[in-house]
Amino acid sequence: MIRLGLCIVLAATLAGCSWLLGEDGLFPDNASRYQTAPELTPIDVPPDLSTESIQPDYPVPVVTESAQLAAQFETPRPTPLTANNQADAVRIQSLSDERWALVNVAPGKLWPQVRAFLTTSAIGVSSVDAEAGLIDSQWFKLEERDLAVRFRFRVDTGVQRNTSELHVLQQDRGVEDVSWPEQSDDQELERQMLQDVAQYLANSADAAPISMMADRAMSDSGRIALEDTEEATRIRLKLPFDRAWASVIKGTADADFAIDDRDRSQGILYVTFIGPEDEDESGWFDWLWGGEEEHPLAGHRYQIKLDRIDADAVLITLHGPEGEAVDRRDQQALLTILRGNIT
Repeated sequence: MIRLGLCIVLAATLAGCSWLLGEDGLFPDNASRYQTAPELTPIDVPPDLSTESIQPDYPVPVVTESAQLAAQFETPRPTPLTANNQADAVRIQSLSDERWALVNVAPGKLWPQVRAFLTTSAIGVSSVDAEAGLIDSQWFKLEERDLAVRFRFRVDTGVQRNTSELHVLQQDRGVEDVSWPEQSDDQELERQMLQDVAQYLANSADAAPISMMADRAMSDSGRIALEDTEEATRIRLKLPFDRAWASVIKGTADADFAIDDRDRSQGILYVTFIGPEDEDESGWFDWLWGGEEEHPLAGHRYQIKLDRIDADAVLITLHGPEGEAVDRRDQQALLTILRGNIT
């Protein structure tokens, strides 16, 4: 009986499908009808009447005889997204009397780590400003020092994406509480505190929490970007010229360039591109340039030029050895490598 019932239901279903979707059903197969429909002659409209209301439902666009583009276009070679100089989780960098810790985490991760360091060290916090990235400690006494001290910790966005910088400012307590100085009262004490925090950050890098408040207030997009304009490809670096100059010199050496000469007053580095020198570095170059034994730009000389655009930003461009223009594809490839090595 069950089998008989299933057969009846199946037969009814098939019949229903035919009734709904068949040639004479409620929903006929319009696709097949469209394919076999004959082409009708255009409607003959008398010359004294308007034809504006007679338009095709599915107009066919005009196809040009040639598919060739109006202008010649060459697809640029792909370039690497990052460089290999960001291996260390925490590094201390310095320029003149300024020093800071470069940390390979976003500001939203660095902020709670600094708070955790202060808690672990039993250093009280007097005020915080997540929007400015500031954490001020309370006054406290250190062994073998007569005056109490306090520290200001400033979390800032790093040059590269998802990196941060930690700056420390130290102050001795005088007769009255005063505003923060421009530089630390004791440079050695500042250096020791920065070293202690950096060591703590390196030890706890794998278990870093995230501060949503600081994450919203501080950008993690970095201070460096590659831009393409009608004239050239360039790097926009949001650093004061003095620091930008030092950073580009270091980044140039890390990006497989040899610096032949430099002119700081003109903001020009005279360089020769060496290319990767060991097998580990040459893997992606082989894929990028077609498996050649040597990078095709190795041995070529260039100028790397830094131009101030305001007090806190520079533009970096690539030129030929005499200042002439460089092929756009080569600009993109070499400046992308350079961008990934500037910190």
